[in-house]
Amino acid sequence: MVRPSFVHSVYIGPYATRQTSNGLNMSSNKHCPKYLPAIGCSLAFLIFVATTAVADTNAPPAAAANFGGGMGAATEQDHKKMMELLGITSIRRGRDGNNTNSPFYANYDEAKANPFPNLPDTLVLKNGQKVTTAEMWWQQRRPEIVEDFDREIYGRVPANTPKVNWEITSTMTETNGTVPVITKKLVGHVDNSNYTNINVDIQLTLTTPANATGPVPVMLQFGFNFPPGFFASLRGTNTPGATNGFARGGFGGNNGLPWQQQVLAKGWGYAVITPTSVQADNGAGLTQGIIGLMNKGQPRKADDWGALRAWAWGASRALDYFETAEAVDAKQVGLEGHSRYGKAALVAMAYDPRFAIAYVSSSGEGGAKLHRRNWGETVENAAGSGEYHWMAGNFIKYAGPLNWNDLPVDAHELIALCAPRPVFISGGATQGDGWVDAKGMFMAAAAAGPVYTLLGKKDLDTTNFPPAGTALIGGDIAFRQHNGGHTDAPNWPTFLKFAGRYIKVVSATAESK
Repeated sequence: MVRPSFVHSVYIGPYATRQTSNGLNMSSNKHCPKYLPAIGCSLAFLIFVATTAVADTNAPPAAAANFGGGMGAATEQDHKKMMELLGITSIRRGRDGNNTNSPFYANYDEAKANPFPNLPDTLVLKNGQKVTTAEMWWQQRRPEIVEDFDREIYGRVPANTPKVNWEITSTMTETNGTVPVITKKLVGHVDNSNYTNINVDIQLTLTTPANATGPVPVMLQFGFNFPPGFFASLRGTNTPGATNGFARGGFGGNNGLPWQQQVLAKGWGYAVITPTSVQADNGAGLTQGIIGLMNKGQPRKADDWGALRAWAWGASRALDYFETAEAVDAKQVGLEGHSRYGKAALVAMAYDPRFAIAYVSSSGEGGAKLHRRNWGETVENAAGSGEYHWMAGNFIKYAGPLNWNDLPVDAHELIALCAPRPVFISGGATQGDGWVDAKGMFMAAAAAGPVYTLLGKKDLDTTNFPPAGTALIGGDIAFRQHNGGHTDAPNWPTFLKFAGRYIKVVSATAESK
């Protein structure tokens, strides 16, 4: 069935697989949902799409170019060089998210979804000793997990990353809905004195209630940024039968308000960082951006950081600025990201203990989804030439010759690294957001529970996957699968209800509820 719909969150149906130019069967599946925050930011725009086809079947949409595209040959070359560095001549083909007749079509059968049901134990040291105290977690087990993620999954951030000098380029007094706000546009100039051939200027906006009587909590979102002519590519990219479909339920979520207005209604501020101003979203860009700057324009080593760690690093530099901003309560800064930026939000939360809370939306493979799950997007997709740049080069090994079960860690341990701070894991309906595997993300959230319990916090309180629409927000790990497509909009109200237990406005504003 196809019916008219208005949406405020738009994704591009990007899950196609193709043969690479070097003849290897590598996936170029692009996990490319395009989320457009609603109001008040030049880095992310609200659009309304009328009479959009919203599908009710379980076949993904047609492919669209990576919005960081135009670098295909250079990306393929860099991917091939990394494989050569690893001593790999071929990897397994990624799942096909477009052609239902393909022998590589993504699995959506729960009976086949758990080939490796045994996960690494979050509370057992590598020497086999059980972790029984918070001190053992902080001093022994947690560093072991971090090392595995650094080396094998997301890569190592250099110890000597340069200083960022923040410049306010404009300040505007305006109104968002009925709330007077002050919006600052900023550029974070990364010190490139050690290699002047590369410039990195981080794009950030910060909006706070104009009537605030003191510093306010802020939600920092990883925002999408689109190249000229991008919206023309929307035509034809959403075919009937989309696994990752347009949002349902009107723009902004269940209460009809854009997320920024929902945040303002609580007396909070919001900010949007453009991740691609920190690091490009393609393999060709790995010799540019902050990664290229640190490597002085040379290719990565196998354990160098990928784009997810780089984007997370950028968010931490934004938090550095917030710590100097009088309008921001820097101890109450939350993170939000959707799809690939949901991955980045979870990585940033895990690695930077200063962030107070995270809303991790539809993060899928490489985010909150278990790597060991055979559902939708898999390790092979993230290791292929379309997505490998998100990860450390070493991650490619697990698409051949190694397998998923050879990974020393899994997504439940990434969530556990956020403990004891609250985390909200979100996904959409299977017929609408199936690629990201809501159940696989739930399973990871549940498996992170023992660490939260050890640290005196509350887990999900269940290991049974709940019906869609059920809000599990009574603990410090929260989960909800909404009934919409590939969008974060429907779960904003639930997240804010959950976050309200932790984030408080110390000085009330005139507009605060």
